Amino acid sequence: MQGFAFDQSACNGCKACQMACKDKHSLPVGVKWRRVVEYTGGTWSRDGDSLAPNVFTYYTSISCNHCADPICVKVCPTTAMSVRDDGTVYVDADKCVGCRYCEWACPYSAPQFNAETGHMSKCDGCYDYRQAGMRPACVAACPSRALDWGEIDDLKKVYGEGATTEPLPDASITRPNLVVKPHRDAQPTGSGTGHIANPEEI
Repeated sequence: MQGFAFDQSACNGCKACQMACKDKHSLPVGVKWRRVVEYTGGTWSRDGDSLAPNVFTYYTSISCNHCADPICVKVCPTTAMSVRDDGTVYVDADKCVGCRYCEWACPYSAPQFNAETGHMSKCDGCYDYRQAGMRPACVAACPSRALDWGEIDDLKKVYGEGATTEPLPDASITRPNLVVKPHRDAQPTGSGTGHIANPEEI
């Protein structure tokens, strides 16, 4: 199975991946197959009579994670959502009726409704690029090499096993084909002290 790896400690939030995706797929305004989330927060610690801030900010680049247990496929009433032989999840526009069940069900908000076509759309890992021996556009565009793509078992050997840090949902929900090398300040899912700082952008 193939999927993405993301080095949270290397991402500087430049959004080159997001722009490359929109450009490659000619996505209309409001449709974002890849998004960059800024997560920020912190606490205070006491040292004698003084208080010291422990603040953090880090970024997470997220798209469809081509889950091993894709809920979008389960809820689709027309079988428009399906899984290719390489494990990537794609939407067949000829079958899609735009009901948006997949959008509501996905914990990563990966499927996006395209009002121009009336159908759902989503990341397919740049299937056409990969068929030509190229990397997905987002991976190729990242200037800090925070993104990678490949066989998920190979990626885990390089980046580790993690896939659950704030602001991502618990990986047990859909078992994403995603590996995250966490930022030094990454908060575990469900226990973070921060918040999403750029909700209007995602």
